[in-house]
Amino acid sequence: MALRCAIRKAAFRIAAAPTVRSAAAFVQRHISYSQRSSSLSTAVGRPSGNLFRSSFPSLMNRYSTKTGSDQSLLRVLETEIQCAVESQGGEDEEVPPEFPFEIKDQPGQRTITLERTYLGETISVEVFMPDLITGEDDDDNRNASEDDDNAEGGERANQSSLPMVVRVAKTDGGPVLEFGCTAYPDEVAIDSLSVKAPDDDEEHAAYEGPDFADLDENLQKSFHKYLELRGIKPSTTNFLHGYMVDKDAKEYITWLKNIQKFVQA
Repeated sequence: MALRCAIRKAAFRIAAAPTVRSAAAFVQRHISYSQRSSSLSTAVGRPSGNLFRSSFPSLMNRYSTKTGSDQSLLRVLETEIQCAVESQGGEDEEVPPEFPFEIKDQPGQRTITLERTYLGETISVEVFMPDLITGEDDDDNRNASEDDDNAEGGERANQSSLPMVVRVAKTDGGPVLEFGCTAYPDEVAIDSLSVKAPDDDEEHAAYEGPDFADLDENLQKSFHKYLELRGIKPSTTNFLHGYMVDKDAKEYITWLKNIQKFVQA
């Protein structure tokens, strides 16, 4: 799984920046395994059994009271954590100084939130985990979309993508423009557009307008320009792709460690 994570990460890096080394070169590493000793020695005599148990309770609880299956699971978890940490790479990528948004990233969440103000408006962006195309297990997805290969979105189906929801509101209140977007390397696509009232009742199906792709072409271009002026542009989303790949890796490691703690308890 960690190897797959590394390949997925490298795959997007290549998609967003063609000069980055290949995924295969990125993930090659040697993982050595060490065997734990089953006995302890001391330089000052042999302690009694009671003293041993009181001195090393965590060790006794971890190994002596676990079934063989639990011990095997713990060893596999430890190996997977080590592999995931190694494949995570180096230091976090710094936020570019020209990045127009404040990033709010809460550990343990699948999304981050971007916020900024612009000419009396508040722009909020909810960014989801990326959908990465790695070359692994993606053949089925490509085969399923063969009918769309000749359509405008056919090429996009073979690219990594980043789902986002962009909300633009006036600072003095009122309706909110909500854009459903998908960011690809060097391109931002608008999938949907709706007007949300602050008191909208979720239980009632409000009219949300036609499909964005059915709008007049000039109107579509104007909305793309509208979002670009508010910071939703490839220079922003390309950074976010890498940021969310890193977040995905961190959350995976945390998830593994939480499972490890539970099994150890």
